[in-house]
Amino acid sequence: MKAVLSKETGGPKTLVVEDVDVPTPGKGQVLIDVAACAINFPDTLIIRDLYQFKPPRPFSPGGEISGTIAASGEGVEGWQVGDRVICGIGSGGLREKVAVDAAKLFKVPEGVDLVQASALLMTYGTTIHGLKDRGDIKEGETVLVLGAAGGVGLSAVELAKAYGCRVVAGVSTEEKGKVARDAGADEVVVYPRAPFDKDTSKQLANDFKAAVGENGADIVYDIVGGDYSEPALRAIAWEGRLLVIGFPAGIAKMPLNLTLLKSCDIRGVFWGAFAAREPKRNADNIAELFELWQAGKIAPLVSETYPIERAHEAIAKLESRGAIGKLVVTMG
Repeated sequence: MKAVLSKETGGPKTLVVEDVDVPTPGKGQVLIDVAACAINFPDTLIIRDLYQFKPPRPFSPGGEISGTIAASGEGVEGWQVGDRVICGIGSGGLREKVAVDAAKLFKVPEGVDLVQASALLMTYGTTIHGLKDRGDIKEGETVLVLGAAGGVGLSAVELAKAYGCRVVAGVSTEEKGKVARDAGADEVVVYPRAPFDKDTSKQLANDFKAAVGENGADIVYDIVGGDYSEPALRAIAWEGRLLVIGFPAGIAKMPLNLTLLKSCDIRGVFWGAFAAREPKRNADNIAELFELWQAGKIAPLVSETYPIERAHEAIAKLESRGAIGKLVVTMG
């Protein structure tokens, strides 16, 4: 079978595609015929040894897959050959077949496309945890989403609208602004590319304030970090919640006096740790996502698909922040 391998530390161009042995599922595991592997920001980091987990080489990136169960190992209950599933595995997904723990599986309902389903778990799983469990989202609130046209950003736009909120989308281009509006955003702020000087930062804060309204943003969903975080914090509401999701633009240095002046919170959102620590609550969240999907309230946007031989191109495009929605590598 084919596998994308990281055999040396470096960027997407260091990845190679080689034939490897088909794995045998161990106790409590199933073998999955992978249909698709969605590309996420951690994939850009793990191949450079910049992620919090460093698997031994050679390894395959790819932490989010969909597919069909091909075989079961000893002790697996509740799953059958032919079941359609999605799974978060951290790394190892860019292979045609993967052996994974059955406890990590979620069943894909009939009628849901497997390629599109591969784009659900990490993005929407992060966001439903962020907005509900960490953000205490309430109907009628205003949510400011930074990086709103990427996979995680679009999930935040859709879910915030599904929960009855007003959404302001922060994006880097007019094209991305249209995508965010199509997903349901009520207002769009197109921001310049960092780094910012003091005047640019102040202007962006004013732009955010004008878009969210005089009461401010009840929730700031910050996927971007860097110079973008402080202007967003300045537009937050009294007792608002700034949710730290990621920082492709760099780790922000925040003036903590603003948290006192607004009596607001800065809250971290680490979905992977939450899913490991509280699997039942996470499973309930994922079940709710499928209900929202089947009700037509969310629809993961897969903007481009790549064959396994071009997986490095998908990772490179995400790394350059050129992706809209999700990029997915398909097998076969």
